[in-house]
Amino acid sequence: MNTAPGTGDPGGRRRRPHGRRRAVANAVGLLFSALMAFPLYWMLLTAFRPATEIYADPPRFWPDHLTLEHFRRALGTPTFWSNVRSSVLIGAGTVLVSLLIGTLAAFALARFSFAGRRALVLVILGVQMIPLAGLIIPVYLLLSDAGLTDSLPGVILTYLVFMLPFTVWLLRGFIVAIPVELEEAAMTDGCTRLGAFRRVVLPLLAPGLVATSIYALVQAWNEYVLAYVLLSSNDKQTLSIWLLSFQTSFGTDYGGLMAGATLTALPVAVFFALVQRRIGSGLATGAVKG
Repeated sequence: MNTAPGTGDPGGRRRRPHGRRRAVANAVGLLFSALMAFPLYWMLLTAFRPATEIYADPPRFWPDHLTLEHFRRALGTPTFWSNVRSSVLIGAGTVLVSLLIGTLAAFALARFSFAGRRALVLVILGVQMIPLAGLIIPVYLLLSDAGLTDSLPGVILTYLVFMLPFTVWLLRGFIVAIPVELEEAAMTDGCTRLGAFRRVVLPLLAPGLVATSIYALVQAWNEYVLAYVLLSSNDKQTLSIWLLSFQTSFGTDYGGLMAGATLTALPVAVFFALVQRRIGSGLATGAVKG
């Protein structure tokens, strides 16, 4: 005789504990997500509420009034737009050059056999272990001798030194995952090595290029120490240094600081929203689409 699930069916009894574990896991995930999102919520809350509510005691977790005064004050600072220009040029230059050089270097490491290839891979990994603080003085002296201090190209070159090893390592993993038979088939059909790379490898490498570009952009956009040391002119400094203008000897303008932080984070968030779908796309899917 058949029994209804949950009234005596062993399968029903097995499903209920599984459902409870799933509910607990979902609750823990939601709690963790809320804890991770709270700093972002507090930044936006402070940016949009009046100063009287910012300094309220006890703190209020929901605004009574909203204002754009902090954003108007942040946008009206003398060097804001020049600092935006510097950040955009440094970020775009770092991303483009690191992708260009990193893609070619990763392809060589993944597809060609040459003496010292394994050692080169180990060197690339070893560079990532060198602390940035220990290289600030040598980098500054080297750029000073080359006349590249207080210049955007000097900052871009410095960022490339620290980002290219990771870029090459990450893209190499994506290229290794692409079947070499696809390139061989393209060359059999008449493509050159460069043509096979452009027509076959690059389309399949799109998820890796997107992931690498996001990493390079975030690192270049948010980097503070090197930009602070290498750029001395106020109009050449980046947005991460510009945020310091809200901290004075009279105290910290938390409303302006949070508004500035929101404006600083917005371009990277928009860029990620535009390209995030490419990260999840599979490499084999690109091969099928042809």
